[in-house]
Amino acid sequence: MPPAQSTRASLTVSWARHHDEVRQAQRLRFNVFAGEMGARLSTSLAGHDIDLFDDYCEHLLVRDASSGGVIGTYRVLTPTQAKRAGGTYSDTEFDLTRLRALRPRMVELGRSCVHADHRHGGVIMALWGALAEFMARNQLDTMIGCASIPMLHNGVISGDAAASIWRQVKATHLAPIGHQVFPRLPLPVDQMDDSLVIDPPALIRGYLRMGAKVLGPPAWDPDFNSADLPMFMRMQDLPSRYRKYFLDGK
Repeated sequence: MPPAQSTRASLTVSWARHHDEVRQAQRLRFNVFAGEMGARLSTSLAGHDIDLFDDYCEHLLVRDASSGGVIGTYRVLTPTQAKRAGGTYSDTEFDLTRLRALRPRMVELGRSCVHADHRHGGVIMALWGALAEFMARNQLDTMIGCASIPMLHNGVISGDAAASIWRQVKATHLAPIGHQVFPRLPLPVDQMDDSLVIDPPALIRGYLRMGAKVLGPPAWDPDFNSADLPMFMRMQDLPSRYRKYFLDGK
């Protein structure tokens, strides 16, 4: 099991221990995904983002130390729990056949979000620090996940932004062919304008700075109104400065 919690400045980082703490994460996810992104969520409880993988995951929470409110969250699906769930969320969006040899030490990260009032580097760094500790403690070495690019760009629903970001990252951060995966519902990037000068979302930029690779072209997620890039990161590729910060406390 993950450790109970740690505190970094004005933030408290903890792993959910009780069902009501998972519910707090699910409420934050609903507010961000449905309220801000316009996702169409099929949920069993109003105001909560809930899916079949939640019961199998560990839920990481960042709280504002003064208010106690959950302002950031990730969920983590371990290899053992992925077997019990019958796969990962990423399996529903991509054919991950080429990753089968990595699965015994591979975790899936998902449902990452931060409250709109707290989108600064501190929250993300707190989340990533706890994730790095989790990986090291459990002798896990690979992380995968779907990183979303909103389809809404400049007030227009379009895949042009996602196509343009895919063009950029394909040229600089594409994984070796032996690890590449294939979207089950591909975003038709060849039919879109991929010439936009646009930065990837902050989360994707952060992943790339930490040595992550993109495993292939984006899938289209109509429910979340997004294009999802399959991301892949190995602990051995973590740059030394991040390794020292996350694992050595420096």
